Amino acid sequence: MPLSDQSLDRLRALVDDSVADQKKGIPGVTVVVVGKDGKDLFAHSAGKQGITSEQPMTLDNIFWIASCTKMLTGVACMQLVEQGLLSLDDGEQIENLCPELKDLKVLRSDGVLEGKKNRITLRMLLSHTAGFGYTFFNERLRDWSFPAGIDEFSSRIEDVTQPLLFQPGEGWEYGVGIDWAGIALERRTGDTLNTYLQKHVFQPLGLKNISMFPNEDMRAKLAHMHARDPDGTLRPRDHLLRRPLVVDLGNEKEIASVFNSGGAGLFAKPQEYTKVLAVLLNNGTCPITGSQILLLNLWAQVEVEVYKALSQ
Repeated sequence: MPLSDQSLDRLRALVDDSVADQKKGIPGVTVVVVGKDGKDLFAHSAGKQGITSEQPMTLDNIFWIASCTKMLTGVACMQLVEQGLLSLDDGEQIENLCPELKDLKVLRSDGVLEGKKNRITLRMLLSHTAGFGYTFFNERLRDWSFPAGIDEFSSRIEDVTQPLLFQPGEGWEYGVGIDWAGIALERRTGDTLNTYLQKHVFQPLGLKNISMFPNEDMRAKLAHMHARDPDGTLRPRDHLLRRPLVVDLGNEKEIASVFNSGGAGLFAKPQEYTKVLAVLLNNGTCPITGSQILLLNLWAQVEVEVYKALSQ
C-alpha cells in the first residue's frame, strides 16, 4: 500500500532536518522503505557524502552495512542446511570444519580461563549463543586482550579467534559467532563468503551494488565515516573496515589474504539491501525476479531462532 503524499512529505522533511546541522548533526543520510512487492515506498537522501566532501548524498551512494551483513550470512548458511551440506545442531561437523573452535577457552567473570565443555553448533553461531563477544561491547573481553588488544575489523581471522564469555549454549552475547558461521560455509563449499553470496543470493535477486570488495565506482561513492567528540562535534575518521577499500582489486593473492567477515563485511547501496528484506517478507522468494533463495520451512526456522535470541 503506497504512502500518502502527506506522509512522504513529512518523511522527506524529517530526513532533511536530520542533516541541517553539519557540525553536530548527521553529515548525510539515505532512508529507504520497501514494500512486500519489492518496490520502494520511500527513498530519499540528504546532506553530504562526508563533512569534508562537497559531494551531495544521493541514492547512488554506497554504505558499509556492517552488522547488517549478519542476516545475509545467516541466509547463506540456511541454504546449506536446506541442501544437507551443513547441520544446525552437529557440533562435531562445525568443529571439524573449524578446528580453531575445539580448544577455545571460556573467560570467566574473575578473569580465569577454563576449558570449554560443550561443542559449538551452527545454531549457536547464528543465534549468538556460542559464547563469542565483541571487545567494544564487553569490558571483560576487552581487558583480557590488553596490551595488544583485538580489532574485530582488521580483516584477519586471528582477531575473531578469541575466548568465549560463557559455555557454548548457556547464554547470549552479541559477537563474532556469525563470522565463524561464514568461515564454516567457506570451508564446506570451497568458495569465499563473498563469492558464495554473489552466486547464490545477490545474482538471483539481480543485485549489483553489494560486495565485500567494493569496485572503484563503489569506492568513489562510499559514505565517509565520522567520530563524535565529547561535545557532540563531528570529525572525519579512517574507515573501520579499511583493507577491502584499499586492496588491489587486480591482485588475486592480495584479495585472498583479506578475511571475508560474515558479521560485518559487506558494502551496499541501501536500496539493494532492502530488496533482500522484501525477499524475507515473502518467505524467501523475490517478488521481482521470482527467485526462491530459501524454502518456507527453513525460513520458519530462522524466524524461530530470531525470536528465541531476542527473548534472552
